Amino acid sequence: MQIKELTKQYDGKTVVDSVSFEIPKGKVLSLIGPNGAGKSTVMGILSRLIARDSGLVDFKGRDITRWKSRDLSKKLAILTQTNHIQMKLTVRELVTFGRFPYSGNRITAKDEEIINRAIRYMELEPFEHQFIDELSGGQRQRAYIAMVIAQDTEYVLLDEPTNNLDIYHATNMMKIVRRLCDELGKTVILVLHEINYAAFYSDYICAFVNGRIAKFGTVKEVMTSEVLSSIYQVDFKIMEIQGKPLSIYY
Repeated sequence: MQIKELTKQYDGKTVVDSVSFEIPKGKVLSLIGPNGAGKSTVMGILSRLIARDSGLVDFKGRDITRWKSRDLSKKLAILTQTNHIQMKLTVRELVTFGRFPYSGNRITAKDEEIINRAIRYMELEPFEHQFIDELSGGQRQRAYIAMVIAQDTEYVLLDEPTNNLDIYHATNMMKIVRRLCDELGKTVILVLHEINYAAFYSDYICAFVNGRIAKFGTVKEVMTSEVLSSIYQVDFKIMEIQGKPLSIYY
């Protein structure tokens, strides 16, 4: 997937300004930056939830806006910050939604097998017949990820998947993100506010400031005191844990 010269304005204010980068296939890419930097807007444009003003999102050699929705949903899955489905659904019913691009309402034996595998992969068997509004935040987030797994796409877009989770569940969520890439071969693009999660679990980081890309590169290329200090306007000290650069700001 290639992003070329994306722009977006709201009420005359440019929130995405000539953004261009390429998403490495089969890797985890985190979009980071201060509030209002444009990262969630870029994510929305990539997923077609937000219309761009100009530029191009080239997905498999075709402008992403030219894909039929059903065909695109077999290649790309999006999980937004607000996943509140206004229906009384069990975990299994929610995960079944992931198969709709393929079978619609007529779930086949193959679909059932994939649904079972997704539930098992996310260790949701004990809860599969519970209603999702009865689950803890961490369990509910796992159920939504199981739905994405059942959708069986090459690309997975996650907008702040650790939002409103405590440290334990947020860390487990990031471990799941890493497994989606390493075990299932997904290309994962996510928006994160916690830069140490981005550093520890990503392969690449794209940092935004004021609607522009401030730095794109590997974790070690982006996670430097100079880069982070210029992006967030606070002083950073970088240390390594298990060979990964982690930051302390002060």
